[in-house]
Amino acid sequence: MADIESDIAALPIWAGTPQLEPLAGGLSNLSLLATDRSGKYVVRVTRDFPFHQVYRDRELMAARAAHAGGFAPEIVYAVEGITVSRYVHGRALVAADVKRDIPRIADLVRRFHTEMPALLPDFDSAFWVFDVNRHYLDQLQGAMSQADLAGWSDANSDLEAAQDTMPQILGHHDLLPANLIDDGRRLWLIDYEYAGFDTAMFDLANLSSNSGFSPDESETLLAAYFGGPSDSTVRKAHAAMEAASLLREALWSLVSIQHLDRPGVDYRAYANEHVVKFDRALAEFRARFR
Repeated sequence: MADIESDIAALPIWAGTPQLEPLAGGLSNLSLLATDRSGKYVVRVTRDFPFHQVYRDRELMAARAAHAGGFAPEIVYAVEGITVSRYVHGRALVAADVKRDIPRIADLVRRFHTEMPALLPDFDSAFWVFDVNRHYLDQLQGAMSQADLAGWSDANSDLEAAQDTMPQILGHHDLLPANLIDDGRRLWLIDYEYAGFDTAMFDLANLSSNSGFSPDESETLLAAYFGGPSDSTVRKAHAAMEAASLLREALWSLVSIQHLDRPGVDYRAYANEHVVKFDRALAEFRARFR
């Protein structure tokens, strides 16, 4: 940690020696709050994660475009392994906040989907959760029981078959409540590791599954995003995508066990929690739509 702090303090951007303190939250990257005479900044210390298909040059492109579009804080400095952004004086949301503020968040997500493609005309990153899940399942060969891997693979294919054709958008793909910050006037969206082209359905399902929406709350989200009540095809696709999102979260954590070691993060417990949530969501999907 001392070496990291020395590297950060040596960056040629500070007004005086910055004071550094760890920032809570985050499952894979180290973040610190840096304060100098000019203000406060968030410093992310990280690297490429090919096992998660995360590459920092793409993340940086997406974050800078998101700032240009008014969605994200400004990136003030970036060098290999370290990114510095302006600190947002606000409150990271929790699931209860997301449930209370569905229309405003749906508007933010819709504007992000609509406006971001023009801000990233040369962006070549794609995200299709079912391919992501297959990528994770391949990595887990030999580390998990064949029965579990086969069951997850079959479920992944069934959930993919429930998707309907939708237009391509540029999505965020990591809509945990804590990645939404309310400064009292507006919402900010942070962390662009998984930004890429997809359909809108994953972001909607990722948002609802990460915040534990009920079917009625999910319907409220869909109506707010699409501008009216959804039909059975959209509801089915969304319920299937919620289960796929939870499977991705579980597999993400199981793969992380092999590659990451963040103090205070129990990847095994996080995986087990999301396997339970996935099993429940899959059973509910099958009961509702078969």
